[in-house]
Amino acid sequence: MSNSSSSSASGGIGFTGLLTIVFIVLKLIGKIDWSWWWVLSPMWIGIALVLVFLLISLFIWIITYRH
Repeated sequence: MSNSSSSSASGGIGFTGLLTIVFIVLKLIGKIDWSWWWVLSPMWIGIALVLVFLLISLFIWIITYRH
């Protein structure tokens, strides 16, 4: 009997998470003089895109199934 498990789930940090960390480090060491809004922008821009997609999908669903 083998006790190994085969899992294809990927863990770790994504592109936007890595980009956010890079921006934070650059801000903290003084290499960039951006506002914290822009330093953290990879996080909120991703969330904003998801919300826009959901709103558009909801709008299309309402138009399509409205009798």
